[in-house]
Amino acid sequence: MATSGKTQKMVQGTWQDWLSDRILRGVIWSATRLPIRTRLSLVSWIVRKLVAPLTKWHARVDANIEHVWPETPQAKRRAIADQAIDNLSRNFIEGYDVPELRARATHFGATGDGLAAIEQARTEGRPVLFLGAHFGSVECTRAALVDQGYTVGALYRPMSNPYFNEHFSNNYHALSEPAFAQGRKGTLGLMKHLKAGGMAVLLFDLYDSSGVPIDFLGKPAPTVTSAADIALRTGALLVPFFGIRHSDGYGFTPTFEAPIPHGDPVEMMQEATRRLEARIEENPGQWMWMHRRWKPKRQAKRQRKRAAAEMAP
Repeated sequence: MATSGKTQKMVQGTWQDWLSDRILRGVIWSATRLPIRTRLSLVSWIVRKLVAPLTKWHARVDANIEHVWPETPQAKRRAIADQAIDNLSRNFIEGYDVPELRARATHFGATGDGLAAIEQARTEGRPVLFLGAHFGSVECTRAALVDQGYTVGALYRPMSNPYFNEHFSNNYHALSEPAFAQGRKGTLGLMKHLKAGGMAVLLFDLYDSSGVPIDFLGKPAPTVTSAADIALRTGALLVPFFGIRHSDGYGFTPTFEAPIPHGDPVEMMQEATRRLEARIEENPGQWMWMHRRWKPKRQAKRQRKRAAAEMAP
């Protein structure tokens, strides 16, 4: 298990948090004793057969697909759910063996129209903000950048379980420094890193009620403009990237797209969303459908409240 001197100060959790983390640590320790391909397949099986039924992930995926692609046959929905859960499982466990992850990155060359721009930015000392999503393998792609000699920081969302978050956050630091926990302090740290000419990874596809509604797969989804705002304030290139996992579940293709031109922040995020949509439509099982990206009931309720407020005398 990766360790780092950057471990955050422990926040007191419940005994249930402690117990679930102990169980999880046992699974992680046992899995990391196995060869990598066996490890990935085993953890995928455990999550798909044991964890997913308890968390009702299949039902959540089905509801999300029903919301955006209602004509999708039930058999295909189930296949997408299985693939998405498999991908999430592999992402989880491979992050706990950073040396293997970095070694694997040497075997899969990066591609994409953005590579030349990234290298030019490094030569000029210009910052680069890699804009990703919960698609394919984010950390495999970050490992590929590290393998090429880039120093790539990251802004990550801490886990609600403080015991789990301790080793989860360590992995971000172990792969490449600096790593910043999401929040005001972390955002300021990321800004400082970029203003000094650094590179960093930021994901944008989680639900955030403070975001502006941007159509995503045909339905409005609250989307924060923070990535575009940071790129504009620091002068950083905004480069969409995707770690496309191969059908064997082991290999991946780090893909870096052409930078998104600077302009209106909302329009920049609309373009980022369009790029992600294209990848999902090509490989739907590689996106994290388990996340409640749209929350249509909550959005409808908020819209009704706004309408009522506007009509009030």
